[in-house]
Amino acid sequence: MMKLIILDRDGVINFDSDDYIKSPREWVPIPGSLEAIARLKQAGYRVVVSTNQSGVARGKFDMMTLNAIHQKMHQSAQKAGGEIDAIFFCPHAAMDDCDCRKPKAGMLHTIAHRLNVSLKGVPTVGDSLRDLQAGFVVGCTPYLVRTGKGEKTIEKGGLPPGTLTFDNLAAVVDHLLLAPAAAQGDAIASKDSKKKQ
Repeated sequence: MMKLIILDRDGVINFDSDDYIKSPREWVPIPGSLEAIARLKQAGYRVVVSTNQSGVARGKFDMMTLNAIHQKMHQSAQKAGGEIDAIFFCPHAAMDDCDCRKPKAGMLHTIAHRLNVSLKGVPTVGDSLRDLQAGFVVGCTPYLVRTGKGEKTIEKGGLPPGTLTFDNLAAVVDHLLLAPAAAQGDAIASKDSKKKQ
């Protein structure tokens, strides 16, 4: 079975800006995030990014610039030993009323369709409520990070049921990679206890 994780971009992988990330120079990774992506890849995960980029519709930057920003992100992840398998983005503004802009789930449905997978239980990591809502609607497990808008999101409340909160992407990955090992450890322990009986 494919192991998949869906990450928001701004505020999760790189520092966010209220004035948008408008150039490759403004795209700066959050410390530990690229190494976290590398650890996911080494553990056999496919790493997919799902990001609202309404700056395109607002004329803050064009598609060529967005591609250049994403090229930098790909290269930075590779330098750290990781790989981003795909980037899905919504270039529309809220008033366009499209299906792909989070909190709507259109982008996630597209990911499921393109990769031919069910998103049930797939971890989705975001710093804003709309990231978590979009994931929750399609059955993903929502993870909130405190980086980016995360602290404000926690203060506002109203998180989807079952949301797990971590300091940053590196801490989410620690949790995900330790969870199977811990479950395996429990299985070994129960076998040992049966032997002793």
